[in-house]
Amino acid sequence: MSKSFGGLRAVDGVELAVRPGERRALIGPNGAGKTTLFNLIAGVLPPSSGRITLFGTDVTRVAQHRRAALGLARTYQITNLFPTLTVLQNVLLAAQAHTRARFAMLRPISRFTDLHQRAHEALAAVGLEDRAGSPVRQLSHGEQRQLEIAMALAGRPRVLLLDEPAAGLSQAEAQLMTTLLHRLDPAITLLIIEHDMDIALEVARHVTVLHYGRVIADGSRDAVRADATVREIYLGA
Repeated sequence: MSKSFGGLRAVDGVELAVRPGERRALIGPNGAGKTTLFNLIAGVLPPSSGRITLFGTDVTRVAQHRRAALGLARTYQITNLFPTLTVLQNVLLAAQAHTRARFAMLRPISRFTDLHQRAHEALAAVGLEDRAGSPVRQLSHGEQRQLEIAMALAGRPRVLLLDEPAAGLSQAEAQLMTTLLHRLDPAITLLIIEHDMDIALEVARHVTVLHYGRVIADGSRDAVRADATVREIYLGA
């Protein structure tokens, strides 16, 4: 798959196959094309060439919300939350978007007990159940990152794309995030972009390295860690 912006080829002939339940890290220096690749997979951008298959279905020309309905969820580099609403309300909105309840404009959301159960399950999965009634603006940056993952989990995804979940976190918060990712349902396929090499290699067993839009290494974390090209380009060794 490729994506060009004028004369810039941001993604250049990338082939990526991720197995069900796999934990895959996508790493590389700034400008390597990682987020562009995520946007192609999620349907934010159309590819210039190539195709995308999700659960055996060609979704290359399928809209974002249709891919989400199939079981694809993602987070972003910059958190995208409703700061004046409570933690629970944010997750309820995310859960509602994946059910027919999104069409029920006149029925109070409090009557949808299944949505509340789904929301509380998502909050418990990320360790935020005790903050359910707190306004989002009162959360720390690390807790907001946790909430964003809870909102993605509320849709009960089969594939979860995480775009730098540890960005801007302190060392302690990053360790909590790593623990959280380890606790996620092993049935969920996880594709993670992460600049922190330690976190990426701790969470994922398989690593794909991008450089100038191309895959320069792909394999186990130990093989990638020992790869001379990766050490030179990514680590500056």
